[in-house]
Amino acid sequence: MSDRTTVTTWYLEQTSPADLAPADGGEEVPGLRIVRAEVPTPEYSRFLYTAVGQDVTWTDRLGWPYARWREFLDRPGVETWVAYDRGTPAGFIELDAGGADAQREAAVEISYFGLIPAFRGRRIGGLLLSYGTARAWDLADRWPGRAATQRVWVHTCSKDGPHALANYQRRGFRLFRTETAQEPKTPTPGPWPGA
Repeated sequence: MSDRTTVTTWYLEQTSPADLAPADGGEEVPGLRIVRAEVPTPEYSRFLYTAVGQDVTWTDRLGWPYARWREFLDRPGVETWVAYDRGTPAGFIELDAGGADAQREAAVEISYFGLIPAFRGRRIGGLLLSYGTARAWDLADRWPGRAATQRVWVHTCSKDGPHALANYQRRGFRLFRTETAQEPKTPTPGPWPGA
């Protein structure tokens, strides 16, 4: 039995706000609200990251110390939008326009997006992705001095949920690069790594 696995990574983009194809014609999910976390905290961001990524092998930020989370969240152009189902966090989308390359290219990366497992399969994902992508396109309106967004991009991989790639494509994202690599098999940490 090999301790390595083949992982395919897909890179997708939109190059115009007109590329966005909203979910279900904008259909509502009763009790759903999507709100920006305007006072981002490492504790809440780490909670969202581990709660959503618990079964899809999100591990790259598990080792981040508090200071690294704080530094990332404090960068101008980083936003977290949270979907709440009747007051309970259901998922999030994290936008990153804070890096030097992103600012120079007027690009916004969807760095993380997903739902807590109990909320999947209820039309929330398509609505959250539609709403979050629209917020990527109008991000400059909330960050004075930033150039208007010219590109929104994301990457997903074969370790993510089985519907991730199709959801991005249904929202109007186009594939621009595919990579395949061998990676070490990583155990799924669950919502409480190390517990």
